[in-house]
Amino acid sequence: METFSAETRRAALEAMASEVHDVLVIGGGITGAGIARDAAMRGLRVALVDAGDFARGTSSRSSCLIHGGLRYLEHGWLHLVLEASRERRTLLRIAPHLVTPRAFVFPVHAGARVRRWQIWAAVWLYDVLALFRNVGRHRLLSRSGVLRIETLLKDRGLEGGALYYDAQCDDARLTIATVRAAFRHGARCANYARVVSLEKAGGRVRGAQIEDVVSGRQIAVRAHCVVNATGPWSDEVRRLDDPAAAAALRPTKGAHVTVPQRRIGNAGAVTFTSPVDGRVMFILPWGDATLIGTTDTDCGQAPDGVAADQADVVYLLRSANALFPDARLHDGDVIAAWAALRPLLDVPARSPSSVPREHRISEAPSGLVTVAGGKLTTYRVMAAQTVDLVARQLHDLDGRRVPERAATDREPLPGGEISDLAQLTDELVQEGLDAAAAEHLATTYGAEAASIARIAQVEPALGAPLLEGRRWIQAEVVHHARREMALTVSDVLTRRLHVLYRVPGHGLEAAGKVAELLGRELGWDKDTAAASAADYRSEVDSMRSAFRPAAT
Repeated sequence: METFSAETRRAALEAMASEVHDVLVIGGGITGAGIARDAAMRGLRVALVDAGDFARGTSSRSSCLIHGGLRYLEHGWLHLVLEASRERRTLLRIAPHLVTPRAFVFPVHAGARVRRWQIWAAVWLYDVLALFRNVGRHRLLSRSGVLRIETLLKDRGLEGGALYYDAQCDDARLTIATVRAAFRHGARCANYARVVSLEKAGGRVRGAQIEDVVSGRQIAVRAHCVVNATGPWSDEVRRLDDPAAAAALRPTKGAHVTVPQRRIGNAGAVTFTSPVDGRVMFILPWGDATLIGTTDTDCGQAPDGVAADQADVVYLLRSANALFPDARLHDGDVIAAWAALRPLLDVPARSPSSVPREHRISEAPSGLVTVAGGKLTTYRVMAAQTVDLVARQLHDLDGRRVPERAATDREPLPGGEISDLAQLTDELVQEGLDAAAAEHLATTYGAEAASIARIAQVEPALGAPLLEGRRWIQAEVVHHARREMALTVSDVLTRRLHVLYRVPGHGLEAAGKVAELLGRELGWDKDTAAASAADYRSEVDSMRSAFRPAAT
């Protein structure tokens, strides 16, 4: 297995400083990662940078869904549903460990904004637009049929509903896997590499000045084409090119909370309309936690400062309590609360929820390419179309012909080379791994689970739990440092393991151990390790300001 570590990052930055690239991709979220992978697979020389960790923004703070977009039907966005349904099938195939099928119950109560006949018509159309190749066929449900599945749902006024299928994903790990796939095809990739200015020659953007956030060093990265794939930061990067550039985005804030599953009592995934404002929401299983989301409100905050606030938490808990009245959730039940900005296009619309989830790829007079809008599910489509534009720029520059497409729909992402995760789990158990840890490794890392098990076999102490009573083992942290370019405690506990969002107490007791393991891999001294652990504790304190923390 290839190394993708701090040393890989150092080598990538050295190469960026000394060589001319065909394309520099700014932004290591899912869109930028997809562009880098597509371009590298077409044979282009690619550099990919992000000011923070990969997936640090919206790509690690989503609703964790790969979905066709059932709610898009009421807006008439049939083409988007058709496209997203196709992409859902692709991602289930190339990343079966990261994207998994999920059945959803959509209950309908008397007086709800969406009527029963509308839901029934929608799920029929949903399967039609999936060309009847969805992960499962929908079922129309009577009142008793709904309650057989979700026994704790509010029964007063319940008229019936439907069961339909979509997919749930690990958004941050999907992004990191896509970055690693780009690296496998030759892309130079570096997190914590911030663009401070764009470089121009003859009025054309021909690269950027990059600050290595780790060392403080600045380097000039030269590239024939530059792509701005920074999501909610897109307008900021556009103004590095043209300070007078008009806003292209209408950012909206999407907030989520997690609560213990035992407190709300959902048996599975539930789609419903909030009684507060009628917008479509989700209640989703996430291990032994339940994710509730999302809000959709216009937001004028800078992306770096966006966080869930008390009003967001109240809205989400009120909405969930209306559906599961016996839960009586309050802010003391909240494990975590977070928010991010959706980089929606600035188009006329009555409300944030009615802004189309389409994307736009634009080319500035300087040649800077910006991709804005879109959604997680369709990132491959956005990437391919963006690389098509880059290919045209390169053809105009030197006459070269870039391949028309890359096999991004056929080549598995790292870990996706195996589809039978149950068999893999059995094999890991036979090699001596605890059954719970084996299942966790298989469903999180796919085909790469065996390499993590080997780390624990070589050093048995690393087979110990990272947190008492939890499935995570210490060997995973070593894997993150060696194979996933984790550079901080937060990289591990927030984005690679999601401990921040899923565990009451947020794994604070493990921060020191994670710092110790990372320090051993990265050559830290004690002060550096302590500072990284302290930074994670500060992140936890900042998040907790939106609610009263649950008891640990």
